Amino acid sequence: MNYLPCIEIEPQTPANAAVIWLHGLGASGDDFAPIVPELNLPEDMAVRFIFPHAPAIPVTINGGMVMPAWYDILSMDIDRKIDTQQILQSAAAVTDLIDRELARGVESRRIIVAGFSQGGAVAYQAALGYPAPLAGLMTLSTYFATSDSIEVNTANQSLPVFVSHGTQDPVVPEILGQRAIKSLQEKGLKPDYKVYPMQHEVCLPQIQEISRWLQLLLR
Repeated sequence: MNYLPCIEIEPQTPANAAVIWLHGLGASGDDFAPIVPELNLPEDMAVRFIFPHAPAIPVTINGGMVMPAWYDILSMDIDRKIDTQQILQSAAAVTDLIDRELARGVESRRIIVAGFSQGGAVAYQAALGYPAPLAGLMTLSTYFATSDSIEVNTANQSLPVFVSHGTQDPVVPEILGQRAIKSLQEKGLKPDYKVYPMQHEVCLPQIQEISRWLQLLLR
């Protein structure tokens, strides 16, 4: 099996939980790894953090420049025209990482899928379509790109979902976060939605809320 290359941060004791966290366009797994110590999780939480690197592909909105991306973005209008096949391929690669955690002895109910921006769009597809119950889904400053086509697996029909967004985001406008919440609710999920006075980034109060949410699900 050829897995996505990843940065992995192991807990002090053998892992019994995992967070698979996807970066945004043009970034890498290094992007969010520094957040782990900022979460200040209790030492007895044995969580393995996995930060995959997206493959380098041409990106249309950036003049065809080759860069790390989970899928091609064809236009930056509010509806975000994307390469749907590529997003499904990336979600399948994340599914492989989830399966690897199962093989390592981590129960599916102890695995969280997370993503920022482009990574969040992939996280929606990977987590909600997964055929075994997961611990949760966390999406940051993103949009639900496959909301019209996804088939939510019955195993994750009640999946805990945490969505957060910046009210001043010029890259992914907050209206797209609101649309994601509406779509999730229409599919029978009950997402938790938080907004922060920030742009396309993360902030300390948000990191603190993420820590609280992770502890709620994985303690």
